[in-house]
Amino acid sequence: MYLKSLKITNFRKFSDDNNKIEFVDAKSYQEQKNQKEINIAPTTTLIVGKNNGGKSTVINALDNLINYKSSFKANDFNFFYLKKILEQFELQLPKHKDDSSIKLETPFLQFNICIGIEDNSTDLITNLVPFMRLIDVDNSELEIVIKVELDNDEVFIRDVKKLLQEETTVTKSVVFRKFLNLVDESKFNINYYNIDNDHIDNFKKKNLIELRPIKANNIEGENSLSKAFSKIIEYRYKSFLAEEGNELNKKIDGINEELTELISERHTNSINESLEEVESKDRLKVLLSADLSFQKLMHNLIKYEYVERDLNIPENQFGLGYTNLMLIIADLIDYMEKYPENSFNSKVNLIAIEEPETFMHPQMQELFIKNINETIASLLKNKNKNVNSQLIITTHSSHILNSKIHSGNTFNNINYITIEDNHTSVVNLYDDVIVPKNDINGTSKENDLKFLKKHIKYKVSELFFSDAIIFVEGVTEETLLKYYLDKNEELNKYYVSIFNIDGAHGLVYHELIKLLKVPALIITDIDIKRSDEEKENFKQISDLSCRETTNKTIMKFNDNSNKLEDLNLEKIEIDNMYITYQGKINGYFATSFEEAFILSNFDNNLLVSILKKIKPRICQNIMGKENNLDNIKENSYKLQNKLSDNKSDFANELLYKFITEIDELNIPSLPEYIANGLSWLTKKLEGEK
Repeated sequence: MYLKSLKITNFRKFSDDNNKIEFVDAKSYQEQKNQKEINIAPTTTLIVGKNNGGKSTVINALDNLINYKSSFKANDFNFFYLKKILEQFELQLPKHKDDSSIKLETPFLQFNICIGIEDNSTDLITNLVPFMRLIDVDNSELEIVIKVELDNDEVFIRDVKKLLQEETTVTKSVVFRKFLNLVDESKFNINYYNIDNDHIDNFKKKNLIELRPIKANNIEGENSLSKAFSKIIEYRYKSFLAEEGNELNKKIDGINEELTELISERHTNSINESLEEVESKDRLKVLLSADLSFQKLMHNLIKYEYVERDLNIPENQFGLGYTNLMLIIADLIDYMEKYPENSFNSKVNLIAIEEPETFMHPQMQELFIKNINETIASLLKNKNKNVNSQLIITTHSSHILNSKIHSGNTFNNINYITIEDNHTSVVNLYDDVIVPKNDINGTSKENDLKFLKKHIKYKVSELFFSDAIIFVEGVTEETLLKYYLDKNEELNKYYVSIFNIDGAHGLVYHELIKLLKVPALIITDIDIKRSDEEKENFKQISDLSCRETTNKTIMKFNDNSNKLEDLNLEKIEIDNMYITYQGKINGYFATSFEEAFILSNFDNNLLVSILKKIKPRICQNIMGKENNLDNIKENSYKLQNKLSDNKSDFANELLYKFITEIDELNIPSLPEYIANGLSWLTKKLEGEK
């Protein structure tokens, strides 16, 4: 059996939609023991997202449900949901004060647990029979509905009515706070239902699911490692004692007798003799004895050191990153040690590791899954254990995400969690959704996936954790946009990632961008198709009639047409994407960012000085002895063409001038189509004001 999905309703930031976490099937590590390497990545469920999105809430929900960590209180409810509950009381009560037939909704939490049952499974499913539908008994899954419900709805409704009738002059915030107190004071029961809403009595979750949560940031002091490994060794010795008898306990008893006798000879007798001088020995007498026990022995037995160039280095000199990793491994060892020998899969076994990247440098984060693999492989070596646990990792590390994608060679089993309309929203990622089966740009699905996974490896995994993303096509706009963003007082407080990717290949990202719902500004080039003669003569384009584009992104969103005269100039807005490209600038249509930048700032002295420095002879030829700046505008296409081999130099020279310029009024402006795109991005991030 394995946990297939968990739907969370009304719990903390979760609402009643986009609230389903999907888990990868469990896979027996025993089956992989003879392989060269155990690859956990394909059998790992990853929950990723930015801070405060709801990743830890998933683990907290499971922990509360399975391990009974705490009772549910007002703070466990979605406050927007509770506010709606209160509002429906406020709306109904004035009109129907004495009408008991009015049905008022009371607060509840709901968790839908879907259990997968594998073919030819040896699972003990007796505990699950009540949840199986007679008409669907051969189905490979079943659903358990867990509801946290009020013990007495009528009492709660009565108390809310009383609250609203008494508090008629106070503010809404005060009433809501008192409503929260009322929820806190109410008794809630955990009830179980099948998919047909039949109440199931006497169901014990512990017979079905076990969860081992591992908190990554659990370094409590300098002796954390000693305590962790002492616990493991203590467990192993207890297992040994249970199997081999009480030889160790007999030795401990013997040590206690010898020490007690020695203490008595050297200390106890002399102390009692002194006390007799004060009070009769019948009234005042002490007994000093040794009290060594197995627990005390194990508690102080282990001294943890690490070896560095033949030197034993004390635990308190161990780096935080390695200490954190070792504590995670110690927790896994503890879990594996306690896993029953010769076990069969009678339960759903979950291991949840929260944010393991804490204190780890990027390379260690990348290797994290491999380290866990080797640990499990070592633990299972020569052990008759069929460990069939599902590993769940929550993270906001792009490095761990990247490692998961490449180790597993898939986007499957990644749950992306974000905030949408003040609620947690879950996006379940799959290869088939990210790259649809139909060709996007003339390439096969397999090649598109291969490209996407390869390109993500280098940088683009950051888009999962960004507030917004900007796609550009060249090094010049990538370099300069970072400067303009830093100077933008509205956007520089957000985490905006800039990705440099060729326009044709950028199409591969469109479905992923829509799924993640991150505002995405796509800055592309209009790419006007020119004849060879027009290219040779550096023809300026002032009219798009009968003109075509070679840009595949523009073609896709222009009804698959390459006709530029039908194009909505300068922008295409669709879903969470804003695609912007060059319009007419000072009389001409630019075909690249460099040309658009030159056309927008042809009379800017700083830009002209850079052009003269990089292309002195071309500039002299264009501007003439009169130093005519209008000639730069009339030859923008020629200039950008001549800059094609010097784009990095052009960008870096501009950036240097920008940074060292004292008067910011002398800094060239961004082309209008990009400035409009940044304004759209600002509205998406800050909302319409």
